[in-house]
Amino acid sequence: MRITQKGKKMNSKNQQKKKEIDWMITLVPLALIVALCIVFFFAPEQSNQVLGQIRFLFGDTFGTYYLVIGLGIFFLSLFLAGSKYGNIVLGKPDEKPKYSFFAWGCMMFTCGLAADILFYSFSEWILYATDPHIAELGSIQDWAGVFPLFHWSFIPWGFYLVLAVAFGFMLHVRKRNRQKYSEACRPILGKQTDGIGGRLIDLLAVFALLAGTATTFSVATPLMAEIIGELFHMEVSRTVINIIILLITCCVYTYSLLHGFKGISILAKVCIYLFFGLLAFVLLFGGETRYIIETGFSSLGKMIQNFIGLSTYTDPMRTTNFPQNWTIYYWAYWMVWCVAAPFFIGSISRGRTVRQTIIGGYGFGVGSTLVSFIILGNYSMGKQISGAIDFISQYNENGDLYHLIVSMIKTMPCAPLIMVVVLVTMVAFYATSFDSIALTASCYSYRKLEDGEEPAKGIQLMWCILLILLPIALLFAESSMNSLQSVSIVAAFPIGIVIVMIAVSFLKDAKLYLEELQGGKAHGEEKKENR
Repeated sequence: MRITQKGKKMNSKNQQKKKEIDWMITLVPLALIVALCIVFFFAPEQSNQVLGQIRFLFGDTFGTYYLVIGLGIFFLSLFLAGSKYGNIVLGKPDEKPKYSFFAWGCMMFTCGLAADILFYSFSEWILYATDPHIAELGSIQDWAGVFPLFHWSFIPWGFYLVLAVAFGFMLHVRKRNRQKYSEACRPILGKQTDGIGGRLIDLLAVFALLAGTATTFSVATPLMAEIIGELFHMEVSRTVINIIILLITCCVYTYSLLHGFKGISILAKVCIYLFFGLLAFVLLFGGETRYIIETGFSSLGKMIQNFIGLSTYTDPMRTTNFPQNWTIYYWAYWMVWCVAAPFFIGSISRGRTVRQTIIGGYGFGVGSTLVSFIILGNYSMGKQISGAIDFISQYNENGDLYHLIVSMIKTMPCAPLIMVVVLVTMVAFYATSFDSIALTASCYSYRKLEDGEEPAKGIQLMWCILLILLPIALLFAESSMNSLQSVSIVAAFPIGIVIVMIAVSFLKDAKLYLEELQGGKAHGEEKKENR
């Protein structure tokens, strides 16, 4: 009898869980992504052409829109950290942080920047060195190392951190049980949050999430295949690349299934140790120590000195289309990643103040990013400038960045070991990033999730599979870097409006919260006086 009652309770609980699933948010993106995958697979050339036309409309015609939002969000982050809002604790007023600063920083950094940070750290200076805009500004030595620092530092992390405190406030202070983009807009949308407006925002958010994941996996995964091919002396086909992606997905899901947040924390720490171990080795034993330090210091100063000019440059005469090709793409790239990473950062920031979250995020996130680009980028640039190896000519000959990065690593001492470390670190980056993305996406499948409640493992598995379909389709379509960028630029356009709405909503709700706290204190003091 007891077993029967227990079974009934379990069935009732499962049925209740099924009722809580938001099938519209779950199935519409699934159908859309499957349709896109079919189109990319069977009509790759036509798909890339259409993407290019749409990218031109958003990135070229409305490019200033992305630049204004990026600079505005950065200034807002500084305002929040320095104002009365910075004192707000993401939780109860006397609550302490759940994670140590190091554990928190590791999880934040690895969820916010996937394996593409290694790909771009090695190679991005080459992309700028071969761009006509660098010749307009001056020399490769003066400017090729500046733009990687600009495109990966303050404005990108500004997007993450402003939204992270907004989501953290929503989850830990207001205790809202709808972990969705639309819920963060409730202070200004009101009842519309539960209507068509809210549904549309959530659908846009999920599509942007899928687009951001597709771009990241499609850009960086072939480097892993190239390294494997070099280590084992074998030709690597597209099929092998796709197998690699599937294996990573499988491993990530299994790890997440068994260990949850604790597992993510451990994996993030391992990733950070490998990452900084690699950087230390290249800096100390690569033979370019002085050049790396001095050029990095100079590039950082030039970036800070010219920050406003770089943030507002639009190339109105279209002499090189540099901002359209790079700055606008990057701001769009960070916007689509803002659907997942800030939710995760907000979740793990419980007990920290808004000020601690923003300043700590800039310190750990931006600091680690800058160190990566300064060391790995300036190592190979030092070889180029000294005339030891002509990486630019190699790139101009075949345009293959993946093979070029392997060539760069082969100039280092203990090159095979370095390749193994890079490969393992990329897998670890992918794992921690994918855990946070899958967890965030899974939350979208539920109408409500109580504080501390996690989505069902079956829903997480479904999202793991869904998140990997579009990258595989893009790889089969042999999409160019330009086409991959187009996916992010298109998806980011509507998301930019939502990001502004979330920022305004947070300011409105946070102001009300501070007034409530002040009113509560005044009421408490009045009681004391009456006593």
